[in-house]
Amino acid sequence: MGAADNPARGRGIKRTGIASMQTTGSNGRPATFPALFLESVERYGDSKVAIREKDYGLWQSYTWNEAMEHVRNFADGLARLGFQRGDRMVIVGDNRPQLYWGMLAAQALGGVPVPLYQDSIEREMQFIVDHSDARFALVEDQEQADKMIAIKDECPKLEYVIYEDPRGMRHYPQDYLLAFDRVEEMGRQFEKEHPDYFRQEIAKGDEEDLAVICYTSGTTGKPKGVMLTHSNFVVTSREIIKYEGLSDETVLAYLPMAWVGDFFLSFGMSIVGGYTVHCPESSATVMQDLREVGPTYFFAPPRIWENLLTSVMIRMDDAAWIKRKMFHAFLNLAMRLQKKKARGESIGAGERFLYGLGNLLVYGPLKDQLGLTRVRIAYTAGEAIGPEIFEFFRSLGINLKQLYGSTEASVFVALQRNNEVRSDSVGPPVPWVDLKISDSGEVLFKSPGLFKGYLKNQEATDETFEGEYFKTGDAGFVDDEGHLRIIDRVKDVTHLQDGTMFAPKFLENKLKFSPYIKEAVAIGQDRPYVTAMINIDVESVGNWAEKRNLAYTGYTDLAQKPEVYDLIVDEVRKVNESLDEEERLRGTKIRKFLILHKELDPDDEEITRTRKLRRGFIAEKYKDLINALYSDADHVVTEAKVTFEDGRTTTVQADLDIREVGSAA
Repeated sequence: MGAADNPARGRGIKRTGIASMQTTGSNGRPATFPALFLESVERYGDSKVAIREKDYGLWQSYTWNEAMEHVRNFADGLARLGFQRGDRMVIVGDNRPQLYWGMLAAQALGGVPVPLYQDSIEREMQFIVDHSDARFALVEDQEQADKMIAIKDECPKLEYVIYEDPRGMRHYPQDYLLAFDRVEEMGRQFEKEHPDYFRQEIAKGDEEDLAVICYTSGTTGKPKGVMLTHSNFVVTSREIIKYEGLSDETVLAYLPMAWVGDFFLSFGMSIVGGYTVHCPESSATVMQDLREVGPTYFFAPPRIWENLLTSVMIRMDDAAWIKRKMFHAFLNLAMRLQKKKARGESIGAGERFLYGLGNLLVYGPLKDQLGLTRVRIAYTAGEAIGPEIFEFFRSLGINLKQLYGSTEASVFVALQRNNEVRSDSVGPPVPWVDLKISDSGEVLFKSPGLFKGYLKNQEATDETFEGEYFKTGDAGFVDDEGHLRIIDRVKDVTHLQDGTMFAPKFLENKLKFSPYIKEAVAIGQDRPYVTAMINIDVESVGNWAEKRNLAYTGYTDLAQKPEVYDLIVDEVRKVNESLDEEERLRGTKIRKFLILHKELDPDDEEITRTRKLRRGFIAEKYKDLINALYSDADHVVTEAKVTFEDGRTTTVQADLDIREVGSAA
């Protein structure tokens, strides 16, 4: 018998009695997201906005009471469709209130949301929909609905596809397609017949129930479904709120919903902390929307910070001479004072006066233009961030900090303290995490946020534990000040032919510190020397080329310009020079490189949706290029298949130069 035919019985309770119906943990406090959501509804009602969305250039606001109505209606609509406790619902699209409400509605009925990356191609979605046994799919628009329609025959358990945006969906004949509004209408009718059902289902929830299944990026094979409980996130959220002194925060929900960072910040933290979430109009308007929102609590991976800095520098290159001089003068002052602060040196009254003047003329207006004026705490994680980029934003007075975490940890493992921020570490372990380094140099930890296991993969679950400790796969060490420093992935740390330690990710991150390099692949395992394949950043290199009247037709043409090779040679030399400071890695300087004729792309399976390299796949696909890098050749002819998001393919051919780096003139 379906849930729609077997609702819980009894009379409903008034809004003032919500708290008595909530599921509580061992400490007597609400312990599931739906229970905490009801608590926030009780506290804020119509007095505070829960979530905003920009649509057609205008911000649409929903109070906590209004959000509650949508969540309840959608949950009751799912119940009418037969949604049962334990059911999975995949969710895919840009950040939208309806998709977050759908997550909460599924959890309220004891179900589990499974968010997907919106740019995933059909076969990637098919694997997760089938593997997770999803019966329901909640999608944003026609594009995502089309993908679900295409894979439905291969996913026999998928019964309903619910879409939020009706544009373009009018003439679809499939009876399993339902509009979000239609499901809400079904829910309103269901609620009249069963007024207690929604809250009674929430009351059945337990803190150890699954809150979400987040799939890993799958760098070495098929993605794994990370099973995370309500307790994992709720405990971690409460701890980070206390640790960071968070209160009434404003956040921008712009990161992929499939990424655990967005689930934690835009969904979990907003419910536990009562924050106001803002959904941008589209990915193309994020920077403009960021300026309008002015978040107080902000997370961005290194690539976003790099893009922000690149946009600043491009604008300054186009500014008048006097503005450029003033900008660079005050910027140099700020960077110098930032380094003094980091070393614990005192700052004189004259320097403080000049910094204040710089804040009035440069730093303040710049932060306002970037939308970062109100930021009290900002994080970066996922990859190493360039020291110059990190220090640039901190010198502006932005409290940017590095954190280290993982999906399996419910995000947080280590985090820099406000008064202990360095560019070369990720800070000490957070107090609720027990961290240690194995004999082989691998980072291990255990915490209340530690996941329940990998879905349908007990073998992989067992392999990732050493006793009670989770094996992160990262090589690192804790320095004399108690800060964690990450070197590379354990499996990727190998050696050159002469025994020199080779850490490819370390080198790749150093290369990507350059504004002109978007991606890099370092090669050297069991080789006589290190080489690299590089993707240029077409925006910054394109701007550089235009200022020099260097015409080009597209990425492939620009990437093979001799002038661009000269530019990248200088950037690689800078990396080689910086290796002189790394005793164990001095022997891994890059001797040769080439610039790839196409950008590494998730659709071509070269990188994951989170932009992690699939090293094995790349080594096989580009073995002709790699072999050429270790030959006497000065160029190599190649071709590569390019896959579009809709599945169409084409072939790109090119004659690639191979450049010896040499030493600086």
